[in-house]
Amino acid sequence: MDRMTGLRVFRDVVESGSFVKAAERLGISAPMASKHVAQLEKSLGARLLNRSSRHLSLTEAGTAWYAQSKQALDLLDAAEAAIGQKNEVPRGELKLSAPVWCATPRFARVLAGYRERCPEVLVDIHLENRKVDLTADGYDLALRATQEPSPALIARPLCRLQFHLVAETGYLARMGMPATPADLARLGAVVPSYVNIEGITLKGRDGRTAPLRLRPVLRSDDTTLTLHAVRAGMGLAYLPEWLVDDDLAQGRLQRLVPEFAAPAVTLFAVYTSRQYMAPKLRSFIDYFSIHLAGSDTLHGHDLHSPPNQEAS
Repeated sequence: MDRMTGLRVFRDVVESGSFVKAAERLGISAPMASKHVAQLEKSLGARLLNRSSRHLSLTEAGTAWYAQSKQALDLLDAAEAAIGQKNEVPRGELKLSAPVWCATPRFARVLAGYRERCPEVLVDIHLENRKVDLTADGYDLALRATQEPSPALIARPLCRLQFHLVAETGYLARMGMPATPADLARLGAVVPSYVNIEGITLKGRDGRTAPLRLRPVLRSDDTTLTLHAVRAGMGLAYLPEWLVDDDLAQGRLQRLVPEFAAPAVTLFAVYTSRQYMAPKLRSFIDYFSIHLAGSDTLHGHDLHSPPNQEAS
């Protein structure tokens, strides 16, 4: 059997957690996928996967082999794509899911720049604070802010993003400015209904930590409504810097306990397969990774790791 195919099958089995799902990605049968991995193990003289009727896990040798072979395959895939698509013009409709809080002037400017660069691509963007099923819902790409993306998807980091605890200046004049993280609970809070932010660990400049404890007065699945509610003096909220920077600069909102901060998250572009990336998808990701955050942009290979606290 072809050694390169065996490497690709093994990688997809690990990332999907299933021989059946890996076979579907690659267009082969599940028994054939199993044969490829078995042949790879035979040629290496080591077992790579622990198999049971319900679960797959990497052996110690499998963990080491996956890390090295994945990096090599990523480089080969990138080289193949660059050669095969360098003369192909990005075109067609690109269906994109993104958090509601992407509706900002900064994001719109980058969209406009991409449109100028790739005028034959029509971006169909859906702003929603939920995790869409890319395959079932027909999306090419989703933007997700998280500490660690889902291992079931391919993820490329675009930029780092900080969330701030903020409240309206007049509201704080009435209620009093909290001095410590513990004081936040005496204020009302507008909290998201699509993710649990209670218990996020705030870290102080002096190394101290404190859990985030809030007293909800409103739950919302729309970040824009949350911002308007905070501006109206309903309470505090935990919002991305893209939404609140102008309000903070103009004094309409104020940061709370600024000596404490939650860990920054990364905005990832996530998609389903690296087997073949259409020029419209590759050009969009490449452009946004360069222009979305300027010097704060992260670059590197595709990442995958277990999910943690997601902001969208």
